[in-house]
Amino acid sequence: MKYEPIIGMEVHAELKTQSKMFCSCLNGLGLEKEPNVNICPVCTGQPGTLPVINEEAVKKVVKTALALNCEIPDFSKFDRKNYFYPDLPKGYQISQYDKPLSINGYLDIGGKRVRITRIHLEEDTGKLTHPAGEPYSLVDLNRAGVPLMELVTEPDIRSGVEARQFCQELQLILRYLEASDADMEKGQMRCEVNISLREVGADKFGTKVEIKNLNSFRVVERAIDYEIKRQSEALANGEKIIQETRGWDDIKGMTYSQRTKEEAHDYRYFPEPDLPPLDGMVEFSKKILSEIPELPAAKRKRFKEEYGLPLNDAEILINNKSLADYFENVVSEILAWSSQAEPVIESKKAIKLAANYLITEVPRIAKAAQILDYELKDRITPENFAEFNKMLVQGVLSSTGAQSTLKIMFASGADPSHIIKENDLAQVSDEEELNKIIGETLVQNAKAVGEYKDGKQNALMFLVGKVMAASKGKANPQLVMEIIKKQLNN
Repeated sequence: MKYEPIIGMEVHAELKTQSKMFCSCLNGLGLEKEPNVNICPVCTGQPGTLPVINEEAVKKVVKTALALNCEIPDFSKFDRKNYFYPDLPKGYQISQYDKPLSINGYLDIGGKRVRITRIHLEEDTGKLTHPAGEPYSLVDLNRAGVPLMELVTEPDIRSGVEARQFCQELQLILRYLEASDADMEKGQMRCEVNISLREVGADKFGTKVEIKNLNSFRVVERAIDYEIKRQSEALANGEKIIQETRGWDDIKGMTYSQRTKEEAHDYRYFPEPDLPPLDGMVEFSKKILSEIPELPAAKRKRFKEEYGLPLNDAEILINNKSLADYFENVVSEILAWSSQAEPVIESKKAIKLAANYLITEVPRIAKAAQILDYELKDRITPENFAEFNKMLVQGVLSSTGAQSTLKIMFASGADPSHIIKENDLAQVSDEEELNKIIGETLVQNAKAVGEYKDGKQNALMFLVGKVMAASKGKANPQLVMEIIKKQLNN
């Protein structure tokens, strides 16, 4: 019997705001080095305190919802989600239940549409630390009250790969919107999976299992693949799947049972009496619509169609928003030159070269310099980088000279034309000078000359290499090849 996985996602993302969700405490996203420093009577749940809604958090959720094609209901409200846990100081969490900020959206990934049920806003909880060997846990409330966005999908996902792709694209969108850094390693984005299996062709869903503690995209995919295998084997053996919450053990590569799953009524939701409802949200959302930037999918398509970039190159650039923005600034400079400069440079070739150098050479140089986290624009201006690529296209620089020039640009930020002149890095394209170097090289490599005349084409590349070495990498290799052929074929 074959089974089909039915998968839905619940994704939480901490929002980038100056203050927490319902108080004026600094929003440190729970990353503070010292515990309990960004706290106050409101976020620690002291009696008699009153919450106040953070408008910026509401705005970021609505902006995200609009970017994900969601409907914005005109009316929304907050609710109390009641449960006891040591890191929840009030004994309840202010969340949203039946009137969320947004509903009925979707996100397309790889030709597949994943529907979004809702995106709502709530407050984060504190966190517990468990000192090794001690019979107690410690509570840190720095994170308590941090604005937290929760996104819930419909069960439209069918594999671990699709789930990973969905989470990766969502992370990218959140970063483009500057709603959240969504760093999974830092707990700023947390993914949970709801998964069940049903017989292929059946309409009725199977028993749902929730998997928590998935702290990377790789783990999301692995956990789903494991759970599909576990449930398939259990069903094949006639066992019954129970509704439960399971955790993920990354060392063992398996899920494990944590507790039976609560239903919504177990939380005893009721409207938050200390917060006013949010009315007029449709009009509020219209003001935000114009603030949504070009999103990753549109930019991905444009980079391929407008600049002729291969899909992989476009993907690498787009996955880093600051790098994509830098590349666009470089392109702008290249296009300006191509329309004004004499002679006109080949703009498309220069643009592809710029993308290639940004993807390959710049990271390599940064790594060699032991600079792991850098801002390219602070080291090389887009104008200088565009000029560098213009010189490549015009033949001013050889590939060897280009690497040397780029290293110096990266270290000093100097103008490439100044670097080339000062360090004598210009490519040699003067035929008279090249004829002299080539003539000497042919005399010194008579054996290779003979092999070329016997029809061995590899000998030609050998001779080109010798000329390049003699010129210390400055000779124009294309011109060198043409001159060698001309001399040897006469």
